[in-house]
Amino acid sequence: MTLIGLQGIVVNVEVDVSNGFPQWEIVGLPDKSIKESEKRIRVALKNSGVDLLSKKYIINLSPADVKKEGSKIDLAITLGILKEIGKVPESFLNNFLIVGEISLDGNIKSISGALAICLEARRLGIKNILLPLDNFKDLVSIDDINIYGIKSLGELIDFKGNNFKKLNNTFSIKAKEKIDVDFKDVIGQYDCKRGLEIAASGGHNLRMVGPAGSGKTMLAKAMVGILPEMTIEEKLEVNKIYSISKQSYDNGFINMRPFRNPHYTITKMGLIGGGNQLRIGEITLAHRGILFLDELTEFKPRILDLLRTPLEEGKINISRGNYNVVYPSRFILICAMNPCPCGYLGSKYKECTCSNTQISSYNKRISGPLLDRIDININVQIVQKEEYINESTESSSIIKARVDRTRKIQLERYKNEDIYCNSELTLPLIKKYCNLDQESKSLLLDAINSKQLSTRTYFKIIKLGRTIADMEESKPIKMNHIIEAIHYKNT
Repeated sequence: MTLIGLQGIVVNVEVDVSNGFPQWEIVGLPDKSIKESEKRIRVALKNSGVDLLSKKYIINLSPADVKKEGSKIDLAITLGILKEIGKVPESFLNNFLIVGEISLDGNIKSISGALAICLEARRLGIKNILLPLDNFKDLVSIDDINIYGIKSLGELIDFKGNNFKKLNNTFSIKAKEKIDVDFKDVIGQYDCKRGLEIAASGGHNLRMVGPAGSGKTMLAKAMVGILPEMTIEEKLEVNKIYSISKQSYDNGFINMRPFRNPHYTITKMGLIGGGNQLRIGEITLAHRGILFLDELTEFKPRILDLLRTPLEEGKINISRGNYNVVYPSRFILICAMNPCPCGYLGSKYKECTCSNTQISSYNKRISGPLLDRIDININVQIVQKEEYINESTESSSIIKARVDRTRKIQLERYKNEDIYCNSELTLPLIKKYCNLDQESKSLLLDAINSKQLSTRTYFKIIKLGRTIADMEESKPIKMNHIIEAIHYKNT
């Protein structure tokens, strides 16, 4: 199987061995690493007790019009050769998907994207997979398919019918990750904590604006600890992405939602992905988790505006030649920025030195359409001394319990829909699940008209009101829910 983006395409390996001038040729759009497989396979077979005769070897990889990349086809090519020269039965592993890279000593090396390959095999109806045993640490047992591991070519050649190890583990492979910042360590900032809890409960985007040193970054990092547990399907989505990406995937199955914090010097490719090797960008690595953009105004405006479509659609389309790749990007966007260039506008402790022109120019670095896609805006102030003296705050575990309860309400409500939380509601679903009484609708329309807000903002406030109502376990969206939603949207 070869992977194009997150989509797998089954590669059929056909081998012909005939008399003639000694030759080894691979056809079917192989990349350089596949073309070099001759040397690896020849030496690996020799070191496993099989000497290839000086014959003509033609290997065809179909479909012929799809580019094949990587050394993961080594094992399938080797098995095709072993069948052709009579070292294994013709029907041996006919109903298997076979992937793996071969080392010179005959061992089968682990490959990238093992979990993604298994999930794509399930989608395509393949029942049996043979892959490197070393990849077992990256995998979980998956319904409807049998996953077998192999350590060396010797196990293929000396197969006795029962010497392949079968994967039988569960989702508890990796211990629960620890959080870096607990909300109990964050003094004060009660309005901000409330906003972060709402954002986590409904999957809403949030922006914090405040002076330097007010704790914006600490608050963003603390939010990881209150995000709801991922469903099994969400875990598979996240692990599929990380198994393909060049990111570290050495510690086994990922259970905690991702938290991505790219630097403001990030490039277009680094943010949304793409390039000749179809790199996965930060917005996809943040899928089902948080994308945190600190020092928001330091990002180039053209880079920030790339977020507009993914924030709206939850995916990014990348076109390459004769095919199109779709990467998922359903994340919570958390932004932090200063109110002005010097960072002290509105501070009670230090005077702002910026002119009105400088402040206006500074704020214009963030485009209106991007701000329109942010649901919650919060002004963060430096903590006052009284708050240190009267310190009393909830831990992340207490807040998370409330967030989990709210998300369970949404999962139950949307069990027959293709969404997980309120922020993903489409217009038809808003009409179905977010009815307002006449008084609340009038209040919202007055707010929209007086502030000349967009239609998108109108529906975002309704979705935000739905989340606040869920947090109170209220089926109808009431007036106080809409009032709070308007407050956070327009702060």
